[in-house]
Amino acid sequence: MYQYFNGFVIREGTDGIPADFVESLFKDAGWAKNIPSWQKEKYSLIFKNSTWAFTVWDNERMIAMVRVISDQIMAANIMDLVVLTEYRGKGLGKKLVELCIQKLPHGDWFAHTSANNFKFYEGCGLEVKDVSTHGTCVYYGYIQARKDGHR
Repeated sequence: MYQYFNGFVIREGTDGIPADFVESLFKDAGWAKNIPSWQKEKYSLIFKNSTWAFTVWDNERMIAMVRVISDQIMAANIMDLVVLTEYRGKGLGKKLVELCIQKLPHGDWFAHTSANNFKFYEGCGLEVKDVSTHGTCVYYGYIQARKDGHR
């Protein structure tokens, strides 16, 4: 599946995601450095066991991604949401979270993240119960289901 957002292409799928692009995103985010060449395949393998993934492309360059691990019924975890520094502030991260939640709108969503990302996730509709003790932002789909009249 492809869709367009603010001049970029968003692709859905877990197949064929180039490890080099993922590594570049992780390096830009400060999550990876000095990775031995024999370990680089992990950047494409992480998608094989993911439930859903979205990547954002500016022509032939992958500029953002998110992957999700879920039981596809009740709960899902947002993993590795990252946007290249030069593309931040364009709504890409928020759009990726929105696309994720659409996959399981009445499920419980979790984003394990650092405190400096709490405001971002709150802006996406997730909440932090107690910032002094929790590092997880949550979206409870059953609350939305009640609002929508499904529960």
